[in-house]
Amino acid sequence: MAHATGLKFLRKNSIPLMWCSGCGYGAALSALLRSFEELGYTNEDTVVVTGIGCWGKADDYITTNTLHTTHGRALSFATGVKAVNPKLHVVVLMGDGDGVTIGGNHFIHAARRNIDLTAIVLNNYNYGMTGGQYSATTPAYSYTSTTRYGNPEREFDVCALAEAAGANYVARESVYRGFQMQERIKEALNKPGFSLVEIISPCTTHYGPNNKMKVPIDMIRMLKVKGIPLEKYEPDQYPSAEGYFPVGKMVDKNAPDFNTRYEEVRTKAQQIS
Repeated sequence: MAHATGLKFLRKNSIPLMWCSGCGYGAALSALLRSFEELGYTNEDTVVVTGIGCWGKADDYITTNTLHTTHGRALSFATGVKAVNPKLHVVVLMGDGDGVTIGGNHFIHAARRNIDLTAIVLNNYNYGMTGGQYSATTPAYSYTSTTRYGNPEREFDVCALAEAAGANYVARESVYRGFQMQERIKEALNKPGFSLVEIISPCTTHYGPNNKMKVPIDMIRMLKVKGIPLEKYEPDQYPSAEGYFPVGKMVDKNAPDFNTRYEEVRTKAQQIS
């Protein structure tokens, strides 16, 4: 079998990519498109839903059906698409600001419903497109354009949030671990129910320079050092307060998805009436 390139899903007349030098979003897009090809997805049976932000621009480069929505509301639109046509593969691309800050409530309820969506959240620890403001995932005491003396707030653990809300599949990778990143995306796409892949990615224009990582390679080194494989991760040894985070598959279960449960209730209602 030929090696998948993902090029059949790439809108070539829209390149070069708009992302900053050293940003990991191009690597994430490549992993996503190769996964589509390896899983046999088509332009006709796939819908990519995006919100607003750097990662939300990914739909400019994808040839499948795409739906570019408002800030923080991508999961709401995607829920409607999947509920109306359960046969479609629905993939939702969000940043940390779009997905769990402005869109945090929608994120919780999409996971709670266990709607059959694959959410790919690119987390660069700030609002990269609008000037580097802090988001709900900005590490405590780190520096952004709106926390010049350090962020006083605690950050969200996106994966823990998805797990607690009821997601069927939860994983985290970084763009440094490219092979594992693509494997997690493929696993999430294959899993019925709500699936989350959080991908930690450099922001080489704002977050990195604001936190003593002046050039892109500094942030890549940070991802290498701070991303600890789940089987080796010990919170006491690798405290999150020092920037460490586990990478790997955290949840993999098979609870019935929303459409399955909805059909059960609909069938029961028809029998009663």
